[in-house]
Amino acid sequence: MIRRLLALALVWTVPRWLPGRVVALRGRIFALINGAEGTAVASRADGISEFTRLYAAPAANGRSHGAGLSDLFWYWLAPGSHVHQEHLEPGPRYDEVARTTRTVLASLRHDEWDALVARCAARVLGEYRSGRVVRLRDVMMPIWAEVYYELVFRERCPRQVRELIVAHADDVVSALKCTRLRHMQRRIRLTQYLRRRIAAGDVPFTLPNLLSADEQAWYLQGTFFNTAVVQMSEATAHLLLVLAEHPGVQARVRAGDGAYFDRVMDETMRVYPLFGIAHRITTADIDATPPIPAGSVLLFEYPKFHHAGLPDGAAFDVERWHAESARTLNFIPYGISANRPCPARGVAPTGLSAVTRETLRRFRLTSSLVFGTYMVWAARRQGLCRRYFAEHPEHLPQLRARATCPAGGAR
Repeated sequence: MIRRLLALALVWTVPRWLPGRVVALRGRIFALINGAEGTAVASRADGISEFTRLYAAPAANGRSHGAGLSDLFWYWLAPGSHVHQEHLEPGPRYDEVARTTRTVLASLRHDEWDALVARCAARVLGEYRSGRVVRLRDVMMPIWAEVYYELVFRERCPRQVRELIVAHADDVVSALKCTRLRHMQRRIRLTQYLRRRIAAGDVPFTLPNLLSADEQAWYLQGTFFNTAVVQMSEATAHLLLVLAEHPGVQARVRAGDGAYFDRVMDETMRVYPLFGIAHRITTADIDATPPIPAGSVLLFEYPKFHHAGLPDGAAFDVERWHAESARTLNFIPYGISANRPCPARGVAPTGLSAVTRETLRRFRLTSSLVFGTYMVWAARRQGLCRRYFAEHPEHLPQLRARATCPAGGAR
């Protein structure tokens, strides 16, 4: 009888203790397989106090070349990893790609963005019957697929194209979560569709001229139909899960307290940052204690930084966000403006708010388990990043003899 009660208690409490254990295990697997090349910034002696200064250092600007860890990210994001905005090395191609992304995202006013997201959310949610049990990701991805399709092509997303985008994004996020290996055929079908649309002149804005026709398709696929769909779906899921777990918070948000909802979003992003670990490769020495030599792989651990300095930093508590106490929190949900910040940081809160309005009462939420050792090994074996730079030395980052960090750190 006691064993049965213990087993029941174990199963009953799984949703509370298992996710943290799974994330920690995945981190240990990555560290073990990728070796000791990375320097965990938050784990250095003064890592928390130096975190934003080191992140913003001009020399912490390398992105892919020189880090074995990059092969894993390129495996996740292929095809077209070499022109993905997050993985282009600094230089003219990165500048033009980043400028194009900013232009597209800024093409709508905030009220237009709100209306677009709300319209797409209502359309997708209308397909679900009341009382139906769904996986949250299966609902969020179609919403954001329609949003970004309409943003890019300025027309309503056809159902079959939405399914194409969702299959691609689901493949990406499943690989990111280590629940299965990638399926390249799903991605190739989307690439072929985008190539046809570009060739037909259907993209109503100027694509980066420094990219070939194939690379332009990969750029659209990686930026808008991979990262944008995946990240916004995950952010919405985090937010709705928090509301489901805190009925009092949910009730106040339902009542229409906009300022309070802003703090709920901030606290959600603080406790559950979308970025686990961002890595940068240094192209020059950085003045720190101990010194950081050129060629170092810096690992910026978002959860550790966000949770530091608080006795209960991993706990969700909206009341932290009073005007005075908020200044003392470690909080960089969209990265550092001096070093590849998230291009959607200006529109993401508006979009999250619009989807939440449409979905707050509709879902029973579930999660998933993970495996990942074989996938990390497969990524390292294929060496997509290493092979690319070996074949295209013209895209290697330019090393500098010396660099100094600006006084005062990040801007």
